[in-house]
Amino acid sequence: MGQATDLLIGDIFRNAARAVPDRVAAAMGDAALTFADIDAASNQVARAVTKLGVGPGDRVVVWAATSLDTIPLFAALAKTGAVFAPMNPALSVEEATATAGAARPGLLVTDEGRGDAGAKVAAGLGVRVISLTELASSAAGEDASDVAAAELHERDPHVVFFTSGSTGKPKGVVLSHRVNYLRTHPGALIQPRGAMVCPFPLFHMAGWTMALQQWHGRDRIVFLESADAVSICDAVERHHATRLYGIPAVWRRVLDHLASPEGAGRDMTTLRFADTGTSATPPELLTALERAFPAAIIRVFYGSTEAGGVATLEHADMHRKPGSCGVPALATETRTDETGELWARGPLLFDGYFEDPEATAEVLVDGWYRTGDLAVADDEGYLTIVGRARDVIRTGGESVAPSEVEAVLATHPDVADVAVIGLPDAEWGEVVCAVVVAKGAAAPSLQDLRSHCEGTLISPKHPRRLEIVDAIPRTAPTNQVQRRLLVERFS
Repeated sequence: MGQATDLLIGDIFRNAARAVPDRVAAAMGDAALTFADIDAASNQVARAVTKLGVGPGDRVVVWAATSLDTIPLFAALAKTGAVFAPMNPALSVEEATATAGAARPGLLVTDEGRGDAGAKVAAGLGVRVISLTELASSAAGEDASDVAAAELHERDPHVVFFTSGSTGKPKGVVLSHRVNYLRTHPGALIQPRGAMVCPFPLFHMAGWTMALQQWHGRDRIVFLESADAVSICDAVERHHATRLYGIPAVWRRVLDHLASPEGAGRDMTTLRFADTGTSATPPELLTALERAFPAAIIRVFYGSTEAGGVATLEHADMHRKPGSCGVPALATETRTDETGELWARGPLLFDGYFEDPEATAEVLVDGWYRTGDLAVADDEGYLTIVGRARDVIRTGGESVAPSEVEAVLATHPDVADVAVIGLPDAEWGEVVCAVVVAKGAAAPSLQDLRSHCEGTLISPKHPRRLEIVDAIPRTAPTNQVQRRLLVERFS
């Protein structure tokens, strides 16, 4: 176990279980876990995974849909010093094998929904696979007393979140115990929080960040099987939730539902914080949220898996600074380089990409993280994101590499040439647009291209817009796509 001053994620569960053992920590549908439930079950799971050969520093890739079953495993790995690495359950076997392989896992944990796919991925990687059900069954007979790794320190890795760069190659974003502790700590005093509804799935950094924020504050997080408007509003009403964070696309669904005959009678008056961000947030959406939730504080957050929270636009500045993402967050310093790219530094930065020093060196320079976003700051220091410095498309909180989508679309029989770009969108931040040169007279339809991506790419990577052109603009020496010209043409 680390020094008394070490900031360790396992202590969050231990401390809450001592202080408020019977308080609900997590809920989903009709199921719930108290802080005592999580603490005890995580100790049992910790002993079970240790018997499977998982030790400190080993990566455990979790390929599962959002469920409460994942939470004891998350806490167990934090206590033993092993590393939790969640993976998108919608990935194809090919995508999942490449993604999990980037973390060199010691164990693959799946849910029942992965079935044969999990076995194929495990076989491809040469690792053992176990289902969450099997793990829970083997853990049930274990001792529930506390488990603590002998030599665990705050700088040791806690989680690996997967993302993709401009090449589409999966990268593992490593966050230490210290970084995740600081990103989610509520401050010196624990204030009453109330329940928080989380529309993010549990392979996403935001889902676990929100959960840790609630668990630090000794209150409940409510997870959803689906982030549709009905499910979100049902959860707010059922749990009298005070907090809800949604990307702009999610909030639009909620607002449309509340404006419909079906949703007109909803009671959302318990909400005290209606937060948004992650992708571009139109000022008119903030105005709509203000009207729908007059008692709530509305804020816009800007950040990333690598940097954590970079900037915040507070409620009082919404109308004074339309389009801005606010000022640098606490403990974060920002600047722009000569190209206008936003750089950030501070104690919340990630610890690098797992076993990828080249990719790490590309974005971490002398303690600064290059965000890949172009930004301008006004005379009061308020930041506005004005574009992308690199090719990665950010759509609905997901990162999409154009080259990865292009490689799939290029195999369509009616495509002679293709370029993929991100176009500004009020709902998704950016949408994936396929710019296609047709092969012969038959041009593919958008649905043709989307169907062609099925089974190979997850849905956020599928094109949502199609443009047919006579030729793709490319640089003469390197044949690289001139994406900026296409963005300017079709925006």
